[in-house]
Amino acid sequence: MRHAFDACIPKLAVKAIGRHKRLPMSRFLARLAILLALVAPALTPIPAQAEPADIDAAARGVVRVVIIGDNNGELFPISHGTGFAVSGDTVVTNAHVVRDALRDEGMQIGIVPNGGGEAVYGRIVAVLARNDLALLRITGSLRLPPLALAGGAPPDSGEVTSVGYPMNVDRAQGLDLSDIFRSQPPVKSRGYVSGARPSRQFDTILHTAPIARGNSGGPLLDPCGRVVGVNSFGADNDGGDAEFFFAVSNRELVPFLRANDVEPRIIAAECRSMADLDEAERDRLEREQSAARADLAERAEARRIKRERALLEAEQGVFVEREDRVFLAVVLLLVAFGLGQWALALWQADPRDEKRARIVGGASAALVLAAVAAYLTRPGLDEIDRRVAAAMQDPDDGEGEAEAPGGNLALLCRLVPERSRVTSAKVEDIEFDWTADGCVNERTQYGLAGGSWSRVFVPNSEDAVSVSSFDPDRRIFRTERYLLPREAMSEARTARSKYSAPECGSDNAAARLGDLQGEVLAQLPRQANERLVYECSTRN
Repeated sequence: MRHAFDACIPKLAVKAIGRHKRLPMSRFLARLAILLALVAPALTPIPAQAEPADIDAAARGVVRVVIIGDNNGELFPISHGTGFAVSGDTVVTNAHVVRDALRDEGMQIGIVPNGGGEAVYGRIVAVLARNDLALLRITGSLRLPPLALAGGAPPDSGEVTSVGYPMNVDRAQGLDLSDIFRSQPPVKSRGYVSGARPSRQFDTILHTAPIARGNSGGPLLDPCGRVVGVNSFGADNDGGDAEFFFAVSNRELVPFLRANDVEPRIIAAECRSMADLDEAERDRLEREQSAARADLAERAEARRIKRERALLEAEQGVFVEREDRVFLAVVLLLVAFGLGQWALALWQADPRDEKRARIVGGASAALVLAAVAAYLTRPGLDEIDRRVAAAMQDPDDGEGEAEAPGGNLALLCRLVPERSRVTSAKVEDIEFDWTADGCVNERTQYGLAGGSWSRVFVPNSEDAVSVSSFDPDRRIFRTERYLLPREAMSEARTARSKYSAPECGSDNAAARLGDLQGEVLAQLPRQANERLVYECSTRN
């Protein structure tokens, strides 16, 4: 790895650094600087770091890049470095790693994956010697999980991890030349960013995550497993001072990739641990429950006040109406009594005038019947309860206008960044149709287990298992992504192949699928690598 130093940095700088380090005070200051660099993270409050699984997930796309010579048909390794996938068939490494292959057309480039799989050949697509970057394309059938790049400005501090294949580890393990072509897990070393240090040639990141010969071209990762730079060279250490290392920053890498028609996956989201996300989710749920309780209490109080008002109004109305009816009955009886007396007087004055007496008497009788009817039809006391019930059913705040939860839905779902953890997934809005029996877009059945709707996806084209779930009442769509190593992915595919998902609309499809997915779910790690949470609204 240090052999790259002469190719990338002027020798004058190397000599100057060497002379400077021979001064005792300079050595003391250098040691003090590295001590402060190591202690500072412990003294500075930082968010909880990502799980080690994030680094392991990123390491799946790290490969050994071997320069291969040919001696009368016998292949042998000449040198090696490290590379990492930026697409399924494209690998980034250092320019100095493939320098010998550029100079000698008889040499070939081998790509050795980790986690199993046969080595394949690669060909050089582009080289940018000034920035110490090279792009290789895999010529075989091997497909690698690409690493995501961290967006934004290069970090000026924080924890980082170097991943690669240092030669000193190979020597310590007693590996021979044939072992170079055999799949081996990469070495991971942790350190801290010591600052952004643009050189005269290109933009670099200074860090303390140890690298050695063979690490060249490997990724420098943030705590979420996203690439922040390409490891390139280390500082001279003849004086025994603490070592620093340099990585080509993404400011150099991204333009290089785009200039060669490779669009990297760039994730600019804040790096948060799943533990932090879970804690935030618990706090959010607690706040929602507290708000719901407060809202319920407020609604109950408002309903109590409304009932009391309705009761008072009903009592007043009923009592007034009863009094009015009784008063009317009395008035009618008095008038009827007067008419009766008149009729009697008419009959006594002139018995022959029977017609007039009957008319007046009939009117008197009619008024008596009206008085009786007025009295009998007065509202009873039970009318108070009926009026209160009717008043409480009347919508006064639009509650009856809200959409009913669940049912058949046409939805547009958008990511909620503050509730999500994205390390490599492609994020975009999601549209889908949902039916009450758990069918999506009339073709994908979701399983129902424990009151939750979910579907497990185990693709053959990607080394990741996704568990998607949907809450139709809250309109929340959620995807948990598990970035598994090759062997674990193979086991998940085997478990998935044991069942066929029921078709939409078939008998008891949701419950059956909920049971069938259990074996795949049981094989997944306790914690996912990524969580994508979407809020859904009705699609116009």
